[in-house]
Amino acid sequence: MYWQQKGKENTARTVELAVKKAKELNIDHVVVASSAGDTVMRFTGQGLNVVCVTHHFGFAGPGIDEMPPEMREKLASLGVKVLTTTHLMAGLDRAVRNKFGGVYPAEIMAQTLRMFGQGVKVCIEIAGMALDAGLIPYGKEVITVAGSGYGADSAIVVVPAHSNNFFDTKIKEIICKPREF
Repeated sequence: MYWQQKGKENTARTVELAVKKAKELNIDHVVVASSAGDTVMRFTGQGLNVVCVTHHFGFAGPGIDEMPPEMREKLASLGVKVLTTTHLMAGLDRAVRNKFGGVYPAEIMAQTLRMFGQGVKVCIEIAGMALDAGLIPYGKEVITVAGSGYGADSAIVVVPAHSNNFFDTKIKEIICKPREF
């Protein structure tokens, strides 16, 4: 499915397609990018093991956590695992760029993946992050869902690799993404 434009107006249909594909392929795990918790809440009650990957503390400003504590508690009570950590394709490379300029390997990889759209890039990134954190099983297909800002407009089926073997990641299907981004 290809959306005409990127954005949160595609969220409901993206969630619907991701859940449908999970059931079709007997995939138990869904990894969802959600900084405030609204998007990941749409996956609760679907009979899936849900992992939410948030922005790291400080992403929106020094010491700031974008996900309110009450949302973290609500998600935990619903069985959602929440991962808040450094982004796979940012981290130290971005710090070096911000301080000294230049472009570094992780950022080149991120820019290359953005040719498929921001959401698809994030889908691939959060799959590796969740695997590195031990929140999804190794060697299994999972569905990842992300967006181009707020909400969700991209979903893929992927077998992620740990970050130290990132190039072993296998993108099996693109469920949906925007045509224009």
